[in-house]
Amino acid sequence: MDGIVEEARRTPLAGEFEVVVLGGGPAGIAAAAAAARAGRATALVERYGFLGGAGTAAGLSTFCGLHANVHGEHRQVIHGVCDDILERLRRMDGLARPHLAVGGRIQAQAYDISAYKIAADELLLEAGVRLFFHAFAVGATRDHLLVENKSGRRAIAGKVFIDCSGDGDLAAWRGAPFEVGDGRGGMLFPTTMYRICGVDPEKAGAAWDRIPQLMEQAEKLGRRFPRKKPIVRPQPNPIEWRANLTQIRNPDGSPVSGIDAEQLSYGEVEGRRQCRETFEFIKSVTPGFEKAYIVEIAPQIGIRETRRVRGEYMVSEDDIMDCVDFPDAIGVNGWPVEAHVAGNVDFRFARGKRGYNQLPYRMLLPLGIDNLLVAGRCASMTHDGQSSARVSGPCFVMGQAAGTAAHLSLRAGIAPRTLDARLLREQLERDGVFLGGG
Repeated sequence: MDGIVEEARRTPLAGEFEVVVLGGGPAGIAAAAAAARAGRATALVERYGFLGGAGTAAGLSTFCGLHANVHGEHRQVIHGVCDDILERLRRMDGLARPHLAVGGRIQAQAYDISAYKIAADELLLEAGVRLFFHAFAVGATRDHLLVENKSGRRAIAGKVFIDCSGDGDLAAWRGAPFEVGDGRGGMLFPTTMYRICGVDPEKAGAAWDRIPQLMEQAEKLGRRFPRKKPIVRPQPNPIEWRANLTQIRNPDGSPVSGIDAEQLSYGEVEGRRQCRETFEFIKSVTPGFEKAYIVEIAPQIGIRETRRVRGEYMVSEDDIMDCVDFPDAIGVNGWPVEAHVAGNVDFRFARGKRGYNQLPYRMLLPLGIDNLLVAGRCASMTHDGQSSARVSGPCFVMGQAAGTAAHLSLRAGIAPRTLDARLLREQLERDGVFLGGG
């Protein structure tokens, strides 16, 4: 028997809203905050009991893409709602100073995961957002998002929906066109992150430079690691470090898919195995790590790419590399192309000295769907373009633009795709967003 027939049932309504956001990562946080602050009745649906997306659930613990190398000067280029999160983290002593990453060519910024969860809670509750935690979205109609939670199956009504799920789930259910991977069956490889505690920071020193060298030496003697270019860096509390050096592949060598349930189950187990194996090596050879231990393996595997929804414009690698401007720009992205390929990470920096490209409003508008916007790593980008603009900085940008566009389109009584981008840009600038250009 290949299935069962369920009886028809009436699904209770959990609430009626003007804006419904699916997914609580940086795109979802910014989208919900922007819409609610504009006075819209806003709901955010999140499958976990906390916000932050990959930044918390996948243990990322570092903001990438908030900064750009602008004509040789390291500068924060992501503002708006993002600034509110950063300020709340600072008040809780949960934010480290920006540090140089990727061979010293660009800055990233570490934060405390627990502080980020609290900061996001406070931000959205103060804005008046209705949070639906532990709610797993399972389907959609034009006017409803269907979820399953501990109370059963529920419908959430909305006028404008914003898909910040990362996987493009809502857009796919609504029939929007999408792509998966590079068109040849390959996707960016996922990672299981873990945190190491009990490090002696004085003895460890700049171990982030030493650990890759130690791994290279071990490989010459026959040891094998999941990938090259490991990232092992201290957190705001220097006795705690984050480790980003696993690469999760299926037995046939292909990347584990974040939209395949069997592969995800396999990948979670394989990821934890790699965490244990790589940690034992680091502890055995790195000064300052003699008494260290794994304090947490991330609750979920870190997925970098699944569906990419096709919109009115797809941001490409050339857009990133050539620092392209757009007339409907909603913000900027300064992170390099970061392609997690088999056994390695390939970084490609912009050819233009300005160091950032603009992001167009059209990348948020899925083809063929009028009351839906898409923001975050599932927005309209090519495979290589997404390898850059999927990180937290540009996701904050896309989310704030989507939430603001939802408000403006509702005020005008029009579909988001017919909204005049000049009105959106003017509002984003008033709200502190850096639009770039020049």
